[in-house]
Amino acid sequence: MQSPEKILLNADLHSLITFLVVYQEKGVTRASQRLGVKQPAISNTIAKLRKRFGDELFLGKRPWIPTERADQLATALGPAFHTLQEALASVDKESAQ
Repeated sequence: MQSPEKILLNADLHSLITFLVVYQEKGVTRASQRLGVKQPAISNTIAKLRKRFGDELFLGKRPWIPTERADQLATALGPAFHTLQEALASVDKESAQ
């Protein structure tokens, strides 16, 4: 079994953040605008994650409908990233003072 550190080091946080934004925006167009990247980059990232998790993650077109696995991922990752974001913002605020 991998250590918690190895699991995090092997995770592609950029891709997981992209996934969460696509999940929240229910598609690539608004996600690409929100992240400031082109749509093909978002699509390529989602394709990578589909292979990684062995699941389509999203079905249909406009709006993308999340699969059960996508719902599970978003439910698990959303709060974790929110906590990380708050921690980084707090450190940045302290550094600025």
